[in-house]
Amino acid sequence: MSPDQLNATAFEVFDQSVMWSDMVGNLAGLAALALGWRRSILTWPVQLLSGLILVAAYSAADLGGGVGKQLLVITVALWGWRQWRIGRRDTGDGQITVRFATWRERGALLAGAVVGTLLVGGLFTAVPELSWNPWPDAYIFVGTLVAMVAQARGLVEFWIAWLLVDLVGVPLAFSSGLPFSGLVYVVYLFLVIWGMRDWWQRSRERHQPRPVVGTLEGAAA
Repeated sequence: MSPDQLNATAFEVFDQSVMWSDMVGNLAGLAALALGWRRSILTWPVQLLSGLILVAAYSAADLGGGVGKQLLVITVALWGWRQWRIGRRDTGDGQITVRFATWRERGALLAGAVVGTLLVGGLFTAVPELSWNPWPDAYIFVGTLVAMVAQARGLVEFWIAWLLVDLVGVPLAFSSGLPFSGLVYVVYLFLVIWGMRDWWQRSRERHQPRPVVGTLEGAAA
């Protein structure tokens, strides 16, 4: 499909046109999130494909921040793919181990989010051509990076970061003329809640002490 075809109108919703690139790219992103919930390594190549397609969508909408975000998504997806491949070999069972972040890791993620948003927001403000809505765009840009870094490390907090991104992503997508992106962000919200619940339970189960079988029998003997 050529760039012109990707940015052609697929259908209309709420009196706004939905481009093929916006629709296909966001559906791929939705699939990537669902695969992340299932801890499938396929989450990363699908996320990579989503990023490539959404570059065209955000370019057509003149959202420089969105384009930059997707280029960053592509880069982090390649790194995350490598991290999960290593993680699968280390566990020996082909499954990615998930866990809660340490307080030090949480502090680093939070500090990175705050400093990154200030820097990117300042850049978007200084160069208006990059984004017509600098601070929300910067928040989503940096929040997406933080979420993907946490996901690559198998941290439960990855879902919390996505939840915070969604809270701004939904209204920004609708106001930017990308209604399908807005609808997908709403579905993201439900997936994030279920995914966070699943990873949370797995992490708690992993840290629960296992009963020592045979202790009583040994004592009685």
